[in-house]
Amino acid sequence: MNVSTKTTAATLCGIGVVGMLIAGSALAQEVEPAPAQSLWNLPAPPGGPPLTLSGPSSTIHIFPTTEGVAARRQVTPNVPTPLIYHANGQIMPTAKIYTIFWAPLRLQTGASTSMSAVYQSLQARLLTDYLGHGIDNNNTQYYQLIGGLKTYIRNAGHFGGSYYDTAPYPASGCTDSATPGNCITDTQIHAEIQKVMNLNKWTGGIDKIFFLFTSSGEGSCFDNSSACAYTAYCAYHGVISGSTPIIYANIPYGNPNVCQIPGTPSPNGDPVADTAATAVSHELTEAITDPLLNAWYTAQGEEIGDLCAYQYGPNTWGGNMANQMWNGNFYELQQEYNNHIFACSDVGP
Repeated sequence: MNVSTKTTAATLCGIGVVGMLIAGSALAQEVEPAPAQSLWNLPAPPGGPPLTLSGPSSTIHIFPTTEGVAARRQVTPNVPTPLIYHANGQIMPTAKIYTIFWAPLRLQTGASTSMSAVYQSLQARLLTDYLGHGIDNNNTQYYQLIGGLKTYIRNAGHFGGSYYDTAPYPASGCTDSATPGNCITDTQIHAEIQKVMNLNKWTGGIDKIFFLFTSSGEGSCFDNSSACAYTAYCAYHGVISGSTPIIYANIPYGNPNVCQIPGTPSPNGDPVADTAATAVSHELTEAITDPLLNAWYTAQGEEIGDLCAYQYGPNTWGGNMANQMWNGNFYELQQEYNNHIFACSDVGP
């Protein structure tokens, strides 16, 4: 598979450090999209993997591991960087969210696997609570401008449905160091999502996103060996091409060792589930503001979540264990980028 890149080094806010504030308000920029050659064929940055990968049937944008983010930060100046709107790019005005929990009894190697009820309920609860609250309100400053009509993201949407699948994983389609023998490719992820969509008569579209959660010990790679879970990424969002786009997110099982900053609080008493939750919030926010990967990103290709990866801000809820309280539920979620203040925010705009 030919893999292309959309980004060089990521300009990211410091881990655990509030980004620099700039007086006044920074208005979003409307620019013509860069030529395809310069946008998609940039070399991978020296400090980490490319953020956006493109193949024959899909394009994805990854959420790097903590090590990957730290490596990028070493080679890129930590300065305020605005998200730029690229002409005719589409946003997700409101979101309809679906979850697929894929948890067979065994992995491909025969080893046991699991996905606790607490893990599932926390992810589903987060995706239900997200809509109408602080991070989603920050999204409302972003818009699309198509045919002279400007449409802003609305702090609204709803949860569309959930499906629990115990069908066996397909034969391992990729080779990776973190989960040898237990690995599925992006193409195999497509097949599972489309199978479940057909079973439930769910349909795609710009206002829908499908989250696929896999169980403990199961890895994934974009193709047979490049950009893999727990080494290159902790999650990603993408779009399956076709006449009706299918926007989706791949959420590997939470791994605090590589997908969370040491010492980060676990407001729900389950570090694995809380680690996955911040990845879920990261991917949903990026999918809302850049569902087709053609709308809001920096000149270097970073999306709204990349600029604030693993940055949490003050914990003012749940006995100083959480930075969000939605519908009486506590979460520790990374901040997202606010173009009005050139900084990362818990709420906005």
